[in-house]
Amino acid sequence: MASQTKLKILNDPIYGFITIPNERIFKIIEHPYFQRLRRISQMGLSYLVYPGAHHTRFHHALGCVHLMLKAVRILRIKGVEISEEEEEALLIAILMHDIGHGPFSHAMEHSLVEGVDHETISLLFMEQMNTEFNQSLTLAIQIFKGSYDRKFMNQLISSQMDMDRLDYLKRDSFYTGAVEGNINSERLITMLNVVNDELVVEEKGIYSVEKFLIGRRLMYWQVYLHKTSLVAEQLLIRVLKRAKELIGEGHQLHASGSLLYFLQNKVERHNFDQHTLVMFSRLDDNDVISAMKEWMYSDDFVLSNLCEMIINRKLLKSKIKKKRPSQEKLDQRKKALQKKYNISEKEASYFVFEGEIANLAYKREKDNINILHKNGKICDVVKVSDQFNLKALTNTVTKYYMCYPKVKD
Repeated sequence: MASQTKLKILNDPIYGFITIPNERIFKIIEHPYFQRLRRISQMGLSYLVYPGAHHTRFHHALGCVHLMLKAVRILRIKGVEISEEEEEALLIAILMHDIGHGPFSHAMEHSLVEGVDHETISLLFMEQMNTEFNQSLTLAIQIFKGSYDRKFMNQLISSQMDMDRLDYLKRDSFYTGAVEGNINSERLITMLNVVNDELVVEEKGIYSVEKFLIGRRLMYWQVYLHKTSLVAEQLLIRVLKRAKELIGEGHQLHASGSLLYFLQNKVERHNFDQHTLVMFSRLDDNDVISAMKEWMYSDDFVLSNLCEMIINRKLLKSKIKKKRPSQEKLDQRKKALQKKYNISEKEASYFVFEGEIANLAYKREKDNINILHKNGKICDVVKVSDQFNLKALTNTVTKYYMCYPKVKD
């Protein structure tokens, strides 16, 4: 008879060994919906800038479970009561928090589905799996939605210093080699506590919090909003927009069945049904890459060129500035392109466009990062910190980009 005990230890390049604490969590990881995350890039097309950034959502989700286990252990040591049931629910909620991401992550939220963010799709997956797992995910779903009466549990999943951020900053820093994001997540977790049902950081952890916020800001400018990653993501959005347009006009395009489903149908929240969820669960990065490799040879000037730019990394030129580019400059570049390739203004606008990016490292609203002083007083980190730059991190910095081809005369 086969042994019932399965190996529940995984090796992670950042934390070393990660323990999968029980059979139910192991079964969730084994589920096809979750295994799909192995084929979803954590950082979209950032590997076109940072060649090492090929890690996946699967890596990240397991890292979050590891950090959540640590957080629960630390809080229990400090006298915070967390039942076995609550602990398992926290682990399931953080494990599945990103299960609703589509191919190349955020680019898909604007392309394949309209007005449906990945959190909504994550919840749909969780509810579906709750049925399959005999309603054992109910508490995890309540914590994920923030409807459970212990607020700090939702803060561990989703807040300004949650397990998600503590893992992805450190992980993305590791795989890109951008050391600015290498935060001390272990120390931050060790400094956590709960007061009046809210998460706080003990006073001696303040410098780690400062480094975390500054690291987040630098990672956004240097990695997440890097101009080349930005161009690649915008091109991908335009590839899918053009493919949808051509299919709508009756053109035949080769793609996987699941990708064609989203290109042929207008999927919004109101019609995101059970069948749509199944089709979405079959989608991953490979569908999009394979389609683009095929579409590179399309008769359509726009689609073939956009795909070739991504596949062969012949990207558009981009400039990021503090002022929005003038309409005159955009028009000049569009006209030059129209003239050179004998294309329409609409076609040219796929290659010449502008937009804005914003970086806000710390949002001072309801979910502040609060510091617990030794005398019991609780203050927002910005008020306590002697770090001059920290107040500046509460301001949104907006910059503008313009993308256009490298046209040679």
